[in-house]
Amino acid sequence: MRILITGAAGFLGSHLCDCLLAEDHEVVGMDNFITGNPDNIAHLSGNRKFTFYRNDVSNYILVPGRVDAVLHFASPASPNPNSPFGYPNLPIQTMKVGALGTHNCLGLCRAQGARFVLASTSEIYGDPLEHPQKETYWGHTDPVGPRSMYDEAKRFAEALTMAYHNYHNVNTRIARIFNTYGPRMRLDDGRLMPNFLQQALQGKPLTVYGDGSHTRSLCYVDDLIDGIYRLLLSDEHLPVNIGNPVEMTVLELAESINRIVGNKAGLIFEKNAQLGNDPQRRQPDITRAREILDWGPKISLEEGIRQTIPYFKKKLGLA
Repeated sequence: MRILITGAAGFLGSHLCDCLLAEDHEVVGMDNFITGNPDNIAHLSGNRKFTFYRNDVSNYILVPGRVDAVLHFASPASPNPNSPFGYPNLPIQTMKVGALGTHNCLGLCRAQGARFVLASTSEIYGDPLEHPQKETYWGHTDPVGPRSMYDEAKRFAEALTMAYHNYHNVNTRIARIFNTYGPRMRLDDGRLMPNFLQQALQGKPLTVYGDGSHTRSLCYVDDLIDGIYRLLLSDEHLPVNIGNPVEMTVLELAESINRIVGNKAGLIFEKNAQLGNDPQRRQPDITRAREILDWGPKISLEEGIRQTIPYFKKKLGLA
């Protein structure tokens, strides 16, 4: 297939480029570098099956030639309010790429008869009242809260995707992606894994907000990309959770990272100063992914962390 990936220079988008090229597809990458990093795709510059266009998909999408599939992964994704790349500081861009960018992608798929994959998110569940979260759960979100620009953009994108599927018969898929980590994450992402890994590798105590009892379920990027590829090749149009169902507390994660890295500095606890409405529990029910895609994560947390460490060492100048 000839496949367009929006957000191709981002964390997940760049890994998708690698995966699809390895499967012998032709890849057209598109990114405006608001949050994407050109270094993430620099190694593809000489690949004859890879073409790149610098473009904001919220404005328009123009791709010469045929397009067989579109994977819409363009969006700010970091909740870090202290980073210029976090969606709290890019609220309009986040809403536009979720609404107008999704609309442009779906329009292209309709015109080309192409299949479409939306990168949605576990954040559409908000701070969940159901645990673990199934695809049938409608969510518990604040439409005007500090995370609303991201949560509501993705919820709208899902609704628009289903509208195009039902009204225009566009061949669509929706991936609800849970917390993912691995090489090519931004160091200023603001989420647990990059924060903890940086502190541990620098020999600093890991900062735990609150008492560390809130939970996360972390999926290594290679597993996640495998799930996305299987979804692309499937015929499923309803949302599918893709993530690691192994739930652990933030305190357990911090202690594991210190042990794996060999950091003796321990932990420090601070008052929760993170972005408001931070979900207290997060765990995917991946029954549908197992049944429909024959997919489940294979890489353990320890193995995934060990595979991520060299990238962070290099970025921190420690390699």
